Amino acid sequence: MATLNKDIFGLTVENHELVKLAYDAYLANSRSSHAKTLKRGEVRGGGKKPWKQKGTGRARFGSTRNPIWRHGGVAFGRTGNENFTKKISRSSKQLAVRQALSMKNADKAVVTIADFAIKDGKTKETIKILLDNKVDVNANILLVVPEKDELTLRATNNIANLKVVRPTYLNTFDIMNADVIVIVEKALPAIESWLIGEER
Repeated sequence: MATLNKDIFGLTVENHELVKLAYDAYLANSRSSHAKTLKRGEVRGGGKKPWKQKGTGRARFGSTRNPIWRHGGVAFGRTGNENFTKKISRSSKQLAVRQALSMKNADKAVVTIADFAIKDGKTKETIKILLDNKVDVNANILLVVPEKDELTLRATNNIANLKVVRPTYLNTFDIMNADVIVIVEKALPAIESWLIGEER
């Protein structure tokens, strides 16, 4: 088993505020805005005044597509142009990833493997590698590899509970949702370079 860098996997996390912020930002930035409601001027019909202005004893209305009427438009509804993105600085995002990895390592949920050698691109090859390293194949697994080649993708695509990422694509959401984080040793230098390389 490789020695893990304490600046990445050995931090003392006193509170989870930054991890929560990065987690929420990931979800918000993944959110799309497709829903759209029709305003009173966009609903078909309603061109004729339902009854005359005075003399009926009823409230005055100019259109049957008024928002308080059935089949009317929607007041203050979704326009399809909403922006749900949340900005978080790069340094804060990287610190959140380091804190998340440290929390998982403290829970003994980080496993390093010497190599992830796939020869034929078969799913059974991936299962065998995981079992040989005593990884529960039924758990939610985050596999960190140096590079995602065609054979690796073919060998892992059919495993629903396994996600493969490169070091620079590590994020708080995937880390916190994983039961086990499997890191190929050759990916560790890239992780260190990305998360703490600029601070040295």
